[in-house]
Amino acid sequence: MPATLNRPQNRMQVLVSIVLAMLVASMDTTIINTTMPIIVKDLGGYSLYAWAFASYMIFSTVLTPIAGRISDLYGRKTILAAGIIVFLIGSLLCGLSQTMMQLILFRAVQGIGAGIMNPFPAIIAGDLYPIEERGKIQALFSAMWGISAVIAPLFGALFTEYASWRWIFYINIPICLLSLFFLRAYKEEYEPKPASVDYGGAVLFTLGVSLTLAATAFEKQAWWLVLAGVALLAVFIAYERRQSSPIVPLALFRSRPIRRMNINAFLSNAALFGTASYAPTFLQEQGYSTFVSGVALLAQSAGWMLMSVPAGKLILRYGYSRLLIIGNVLLVLSGVQLFYLSAGSSYLYSLTALFIQGMAFGILVTVTIIGSQQFVDGDQKGISTSLMMFSRNIGTAVGVTVMGSLLTGAAQFMTGVHSLYTYGFLVSLLSLATAFLSLEAAKRPLPNAL
Repeated sequence: MPATLNRPQNRMQVLVSIVLAMLVASMDTTIINTTMPIIVKDLGGYSLYAWAFASYMIFSTVLTPIAGRISDLYGRKTILAAGIIVFLIGSLLCGLSQTMMQLILFRAVQGIGAGIMNPFPAIIAGDLYPIEERGKIQALFSAMWGISAVIAPLFGALFTEYASWRWIFYINIPICLLSLFFLRAYKEEYEPKPASVDYGGAVLFTLGVSLTLAATAFEKQAWWLVLAGVALLAVFIAYERRQSSPIVPLALFRSRPIRRMNINAFLSNAALFGTASYAPTFLQEQGYSTFVSGVALLAQSAGWMLMSVPAGKLILRYGYSRLLIIGNVLLVLSGVQLFYLSAGSSYLYSLTALFIQGMAFGILVTVTIIGSQQFVDGDQKGISTSLMMFSRNIGTAVGVTVMGSLLTGAAQFMTGVHSLYTYGFLVSLLSLATAFLSLEAAKRPLPNAL
């Protein structure tokens, strides 16, 4: 059953809490981008450079579905608060790090906290807001991710220049405390269904996904990590089929809308979500400053917000399938533009491609998040929402890794750029094809929505 807050101001306080939690988790994904050279110079351990990113990414990804499932069993508020506290402790320890190995370990602690926090903005918004209002809330969440992607590296540079790189972690502490303070207003009326926690499944899932994602931190000889990770995930699937209360209920994927939306979320993110990582690099190669190239990502955020706001009402009017198709058509259009990107392309050309891509993800992310909540019962809303986010995160990790290898493996920079966007365009076509497969979902009534 959804939680209801008697007073509107209480609901606003809860919204502030989850937005602040989202802000710190999203900022720490990119804030070290501009500061890592300084950190490595101070701490040493250049050979471990990539692991400062990978340790955070791995745990923030793998803990998301586990946190969502546990919240279904024991409620939202306690689990979210635990995630905020773990993230706060991890941030403090990162700031106190004296060696690169310590920083990597404490970034993993941060990642655990972020992974626990990540699904709750969408889950709690699904509990508190009707479907027609959720598009606006998702637009706000999208704005926070988009803005943090731009300002986090800038803040990192400012802290490094005028204070110390350690403040990129210390700044999280007051924000986390504010988030905890406002979370007190959350009067949860959701009735969880307590059950035994599937610890074995949680361990197998964590190890399998972690090993697979760890391969992204190695330039060579990563195949054995992928094989080990895939083998453990196969064991995990066989194990989960025998559990009465699995950590990841595989029965969710028997629902065609849920299955197809997860597939589409994976493919759309694997196709072009990684553009945010490489578009600024392209613009810098064309002579634009770090700031100006970073600001270009605001075009993507603007398109995202433009389509997220009305998405909830559009779902009620047109259904999920039509909007999935429209979103994927827009994604393909942005892929076409990027496919024809050249060294002579203008700044406006890049902005247009990013804006259209933002419109695409504004539709796709909002529709799939809302769909993941509406096509399941209340006691599965947490795991369904977090699995959708997990599908997107895995797709992003795959896309960024493939794009990075295509760029670094090319003889010339523009050859690599063309290769990575050719890949993105082709996968966006595959994503569009899967959107057409979900037409049957449009004929089904919207649970709890109409």
